[in-house]
Amino acid sequence: MSVDETSLREGTHAHYRDAAYYDQAYRRRREDVRFYADLADSAGGSVLELGVGTGRVALELARRGVPIVGVDLMEEMLARLRERLRKEPRRVRAVVELHRGDLREIRLGRRFPLVISPFNVFMHLYERGDLERALETVREHLAPGGLFVFDVLVPCASALALDPDRVYRLGTIRRGGRSYHYRERFDYNPITQIQHVEMIFIAEDAPGKPEIMPLTHRHFFPAELEALLHYNGFEVLRREGDFEGGPLVRESESQVLTCRLRDGSPPAAP
Repeated sequence: MSVDETSLREGTHAHYRDAAYYDQAYRRRREDVRFYADLADSAGGSVLELGVGTGRVALELARRGVPIVGVDLMEEMLARLRERLRKEPRRVRAVVELHRGDLREIRLGRRFPLVISPFNVFMHLYERGDLERALETVREHLAPGGLFVFDVLVPCASALALDPDRVYRLGTIRRGGRSYHYRERFDYNPITQIQHVEMIFIAEDAPGKPEIMPLTHRHFFPAELEALLHYNGFEVLRREGDFEGGPLVRESESQVLTCRLRDGSPPAAP
C-alpha cells in the first residue's frame, strides 16, 4: 500500500463517517471516560474537548453537570452526538455546546481551565506543522494555570513491523444489522512515522467485493512527543502509561500526558 495525500485524507475521515458503527465498536472502552470525567470534576469550570466525536467522553462529563464545549471536524459524528443528546434529560443537554471545526484552526474566543483531546485524536496530525497549529489552538483556549490532557498510543515495534502484504483475519463482527468477516492490513512508513490501516469488511450474505475503510495514524515516540511539547511552550506534569495512573513502561499501550504552559510561556492573546 502506498500512502499519498488522498489516502491521508481518507484515512482521517473514513472511520468516522459511520458514526453508529463507531459507537458500537468502542462502547466497551470506559477507562478513559472515567479518567477524563474525574479530571473535569475538579477543573472548576467549562471543559473544551478537541475531537468530541459522538460524545463518548463528553456525555459523561455533562451527566456529572460539567459544562462541556465540544469541537469536531466530522459532521457525521456531531450529528450522532446530537441524536444521543436528544435522549438525555434537559439538564444534560443544557451544558453541552458543539462546534464543527478543525482543531488546527478553530478559535472560540474563550479560555478553559481544562482542555482535553482523548482517544488518539492527535494521531491525525501527520506533520510537525499540523501538531504545532493544534498546540497553538490549545494555547489560545487555555486559561492561566489550566491543564491540557490528551492521550496517544505508544508505538509498538511489533505492530509497526507487520507485513504490509498480509491480511490479518480478526473474526466476525456485526455492523448495521449485518454480519461481516473482519480483516485488517497495516503499512507503516518509518520515515514519516505514519501507519496506514485498511479495515476490511466482507458481508457474510454478499461475499463479493469487500468494503475497505482506511484509517491513518501518525505515531509519536514518547521522548519525541515530550520534546515537541517543550518547544511549543508546554511542560509535561505527568506522563502515565494508562488511565489508572500507572507509570509509562515498555508494555504500556497508551501514553497519557498532563501538561500546562511553561513558566514564561503565557497563553496566546485572544
